[in-house]
Amino acid sequence: MQDPSPIAIELELKKLELQALLEITDAINENASEAHLYKMFRFTLRTNRHIEKLALYVLDEQWNCKEAFGTAQEYKTLALPADILTQETDILLAEISEISHFAEFQYLLPVKHKSAILAYIFLSFKQLDTLAVTVREALLDFIRSLTNIIIVAIENKKLVRKQQQQEQLKAQLELARNVQTLLFPKKLPYNEKIKIVADYLPHQTVGGDYYDYIPANQDKFLLCIADVSGKGIPAALLMSNFQAALRILVRQHLSLKKIVHELNYLVLQNTQGESFITAFFMEYDAKIKQLLYINAGHNPPLLFSNNQNFHSLKEGTTILGSFKELPFLQLTELNQIDNFFLFSFTDGLTETTNPQNEEFGVARLEEFLTAHRHIDQKEIHKKLIATLDVFKGENSYIDDITLLSCGVKN
Repeated sequence: MQDPSPIAIELELKKLELQALLEITDAINENASEAHLYKMFRFTLRTNRHIEKLALYVLDEQWNCKEAFGTAQEYKTLALPADILTQETDILLAEISEISHFAEFQYLLPVKHKSAILAYIFLSFKQLDTLAVTVREALLDFIRSLTNIIIVAIENKKLVRKQQQQEQLKAQLELARNVQTLLFPKKLPYNEKIKIVADYLPHQTVGGDYYDYIPANQDKFLLCIADVSGKGIPAALLMSNFQAALRILVRQHLSLKKIVHELNYLVLQNTQGESFITAFFMEYDAKIKQLLYINAGHNPPLLFSNNQNFHSLKEGTTILGSFKELPFLQLTELNQIDNFFLFSFTDGLTETTNPQNEEFGVARLEEFLTAHRHIDQKEIHKKLIATLDVFKGENSYIDDITLLSCGVKN
């Protein structure tokens, strides 16, 4: 009996190839897993009587061998040689120097989608010398087409997954932003005796900025500004717990020192030291004209009191949530303070940069406030934000910015 002619072999191959492509297309349409698609790829080519050995390398974050059969080496543990990554067309591997273990293969086939190389196929045929050129070329075309279909389908699945993850992240960020917005007080006093103004400039991601005004009684109130490390849902939830605890502690009429101690314990218990909060707390009693404050690792607010120059409020302790017992916890007491203006902020303000990569900095802020502290308090905020916009130029804000000021007249 005579061997089949090359034409008969080619026709039989075309029939088998068409059947294989239809089966893989059905699997793709049925949303088969990546593992199943690779398994079909392996089965389809391994059962081909002309293919002796094969290794398929695919680019994820790096080049990895996804499938291999018939080989002497374990290619799933081998990285691609640098010489391979320069090849963009089919080539006989004998023409490439320094390919080490890959010398057991005959062919290298780069698989492209548009202009991007998605995969490299290492391939050897059985009895290459007796294999008709037309049959060999048909097989190479089929292997390339099969690989392209499967890799593109897998890339599309990855893209869909990435889009779903981005949608989930977007929903989480929106939820975190809503939580953060709910933490801010709905109404702040603005009258002849006390004026409190706040502005929150959100960044693209959700940060952990927070501010609060909590009346303790008719004469006394607490003011707080804080910034939690981290972003998104974890930061929003931590700050939510912080706000709830702060308000409860204030209503229990605890001392400011005790309040800060309890908040540090809460943050440490909730985060186990993996996150922290910087915060500034100020308590003012109009009846006895006394201002108390503790700075817990926060940007020092600026205080203008009794028509004197500004005073930087630095004293207090370190960040909340890093130590079981706060080191050198210090309460600062300022007496006979009946007229003052206090301006506090988060670090997004002073760390804003201009096109020359210079930070806005504390010195510029001090200069601005010194020049404008006698104008309407709301106008101070508007002018500062406008000044900051001009300063940053084409640059974007790198973090959330919170501005919180308090003016008191007795």
